[in-house]
Amino acid sequence: MKEKTVKMKFTGFECNLLINGIFEWRNMLLEQGMPTEDVDVLILKIINKVEDK
Repeated sequence: MKEKTVKMKFTGFECNLLINGIFEWRNMLLEQGMPTEDVDVLILKIINKVEDK
């Protein structure tokens, strides 16, 4: 089964806001001793897309 892909357009400000929010979520997971691998992958995907522009 193929995964569904969603494409969205964000301004630079919105990208920064999104990345900062995800980093805060990651930090909360770390404080709780929970795994962050999936969040790390998401952060890298967003940063790589921003750099491609």
